[in-house]
Amino acid sequence: MAVRTEGTPCWVDAQLPDLEAGKRFYGELFGWTFDPDRDEALLRGRRVAGLVPKRDGRMPTTWTVYLATENAGTLAARIRAAGGRMVMDPYPVGPFGVLALAADPGGAVFGLRQAGDDDGFAAVNEPGAFCWMEVYTRRPDAVDTFYATVFGYLGRQADPEEEGAGPDLDYRIWSPPGSRPGDDSAFGGRAVITDDFPAEMPGHVLTYFCVEDCDRACDTTVRLGGRVVAPARDTPHGRVAVLRDNQGALFAVLAEPEDGPATAPRTAPESDGTDR
Repeated sequence: MAVRTEGTPCWVDAQLPDLEAGKRFYGELFGWTFDPDRDEALLRGRRVAGLVPKRDGRMPTTWTVYLATENAGTLAARIRAAGGRMVMDPYPVGPFGVLALAADPGGAVFGLRQAGDDDGFAAVNEPGAFCWMEVYTRRPDAVDTFYATVFGYLGRQADPEEEGAGPDLDYRIWSPPGSRPGDDSAFGGRAVITDDFPAEMPGHVLTYFCVEDCDRACDTTVRLGGRVVAPARDTPHGRVAVLRDNQGALFAVLAEPEDGPATAPRTAPESDGTDR
């Protein structure tokens, strides 16, 4: 079993009120099939995500990104010491290892996964699979310090000109410890919740999936009962859109540019919070 660098994305799952409806939605959108014995989505037979029933109606319907760790208990202590909090303390989940939920100082919730019989993703960065994570926050300085302290993330500020953005762009690109910061090693980033977003929007983590055609993914989402939150737009890294599934879970899709693999989305299209 491969050893994943601590703090790097190793799994995603969605907690859904209607599991069968979720399977129909994502099965058609991403071409997933489903393991009959485990709550896992498969892309041509390889693990790519989990769809799990939401057992507590008070919990949000959402996608959660899990970060790898060799010891969830030790990492939980570091999270608390760095100003984060544990939403759910580490707990064993049989062959899936040990899971936990935590929140950063800006309130964005993420998961921890201490590997069990498998180490999470069997495929990433291809159509139908996870490709990027993005932490949105109103407290960028505190959040940057938190992730650097807890996970050792090596980050660099995105260049607004390279991104085709205005000079006020504040986006931190993350690479894992032991790597050279840059597009080749980047796995996610930190974005700021600006005044363009609804005032009530909390800190959150946005999960990205690769698709072959961004516009077709938007059309399919609407046809299946989901919604377009932020319409498809071109970026230097591919065509991106933000969507909600037919039960309200938020996610983003990215179609790679024709001249080669995408590197990093550098923030999803901004939305005023009104689904389209």
